[in-house]
Amino acid sequence: MDLDSINILAVVPARGGSKGIPKKNLCKVGGISLIGHVGKVIQQLPWINKTVISTDDLNMAKEGLLYGIDAPFLRPDELSSDSATGVDTWRHAFMEAEKYYNMCFDVSIYLEPTSPSRIAEDVERTVLMLADNKNKAAATVSRTPGSYTPHKTLTINENGQVGFYLKEGKKFSIRQNIPSYYHRNGICYAITREALLERDCILSENCAAVVIDRQVVNIDEPYDLEYARFLFSNTS
Repeated sequence: MDLDSINILAVVPARGGSKGIPKKNLCKVGGISLIGHVGKVIQQLPWINKTVISTDDLNMAKEGLLYGIDAPFLRPDELSSDSATGVDTWRHAFMEAEKYYNMCFDVSIYLEPTSPSRIAEDVERTVLMLADNKNKAAATVSRTPGSYTPHKTLTINENGQVGFYLKEGKKFSIRQNIPSYYHRNGICYAITREALLERDCILSENCAAVVIDRQVVNIDEPYDLEYARFLFSNTS
């Protein structure tokens, strides 16, 4: 896929109502806001045609503008609650952007500010995975540590007794014998126009995995924010 031959829209979701960390997307890591980190990565990717921020918060919209992210609309209330899905938010931003720019986009990427560990190469690898016609979407993932896999997960019954989540779990006491599992890390999602407008879930059929091997963090709780700052201070 020649990235310069297609129209690509980047969407940066940044709602203002985070409960775990108030105004989370304005928090700073290494002296730069989480929104700013996204903007700096996008600036390294000249093949991205347009970039918009999807937010219900004017301060976050202004922060996006500081880093070259357009803010032509505010996210409606029904897409700013805890129950709003990422797909609905993405689709709304995509359609609003097409109206605002008066153009059709072939591919869109979704870059959550809560993953400040991303680098430009991660985003480019994800979009290039759509080069295979069998792939309608792509998502970055990280390998799940052995201690958090289904084979190591335990249950507690009504009598307070421990049991294995999987019946065969007791057979996998050695970590090296556990099959590989992966989880979303929020660094990048990419999807074709057709699939975005039709799907209710990005991680469905024909979604390619882009494995990130290095240590990354997806910020949800205050501990994650401190860990992101630690990682940044030790890699910058």
